[in-house]
Amino acid sequence: MSSPPAILQVLPRLDAGGVERGTLEIAEAIQAAGYRALVASAGGRLVPALEALGARHISLPLATKSPLGIWRNAGALAGLVRAEGIAILHARSRAPAWSAWLAARRTGADFVTTYHGTYGEGFPGKRLYNSVMARGDRVIAISRHIAAHIQGTHGVTPRLIPRGVDLRQFDPAAVDPARIAKLRAAWGLPAGAPVILLPARLTRWKGQGVLVQALAEIPGAVAVLAGDAQGRDAYVRELQELAAACGVAGRIRLPGHIADMPAALLAADLVIHASIEPEAFGRTVIEAQAMARLVIAADLGGPRETVEDGVTGWLTPPGDVPALAARIRAALALPASTRAAMGEAARLRVPSMEAMQSATIALYRELLD
Repeated sequence: MSSPPAILQVLPRLDAGGVERGTLEIAEAIQAAGYRALVASAGGRLVPALEALGARHISLPLATKSPLGIWRNAGALAGLVRAEGIAILHARSRAPAWSAWLAARRTGADFVTTYHGTYGEGFPGKRLYNSVMARGDRVIAISRHIAAHIQGTHGVTPRLIPRGVDLRQFDPAAVDPARIAKLRAAWGLPAGAPVILLPARLTRWKGQGVLVQALAEIPGAVAVLAGDAQGRDAYVRELQELAAACGVAGRIRLPGHIADMPAALLAADLVIHASIEPEAFGRTVIEAQAMARLVIAADLGGPRETVEDGVTGWLTPPGDVPALAARIRAALALPASTRAAMGEAARLRVPSMEAMQSATIALYRELLD
């Protein structure tokens, strides 16, 4: 009896992040649909979680961007396709996508891409390098913002499949208060202080510096900048120096990567998205909404599609420190009943992980059939 078709997702690493978590969510759906789920990457902290779903991880140096490394990875992937009977290669990042595209051409496997960002074109040849993400037999756009970018840049009409939230995990009723208390203690939060959470990896375009400056205009509040620096130690020092210059050094926290995001979101009074460049989607925004938290998001990119200004959260001009500070003060001043009603409205409108999974499996079946 022949084994069911295998679907291989490829990405650089399997650490924390929206791309990585989406990979696990689709692996779960592949298994549930009766197919075999494989993931190839250079590894990372999410490998055990992937394998717990019944999927298989293959370690390959897919984080490399060198032409020779991409060529070698293409050979390894082609061998894997033949050995495992892989029907579909699904790429989620550019360098691994080139390897997967070459492997698909050599083996006849179908090639799918998920376009996760707008990808800069500031260097010669970057448009060609980026174009692999539009070369799939099916190209998935994670937001209307990205769909318009793909159409305008590459002349390709993608399949729109927005990201979704796992409402089993991001459920306020499912979080033990002890988990929240543990995080608040670890952060060293003063009793009664408003808590403002910005969950994003520590990199300049995510706008942590905008929030640090705004904090100077919000007396008594504490800002938690939760995210992995991924080796950007100079940026961490820059944030610390900025906080000192703004007089808020004692009111920022840099806890690094947080594994328990549902508890972290419930530990906050407000959740901030402060990116100064367009976000492809903004997964942390919908996760906060799923936890019925009030969200203030920069008015650009994907969050425009998930935050209804004044109804499920607020939108502010990107990089505008006074506007962000004013909106935070106004949000914190709202009656508890108003904040609860807005949080519940946001939770009811959150896109679900199940919808994303179903649409992706339907796309796979088109190719398999």
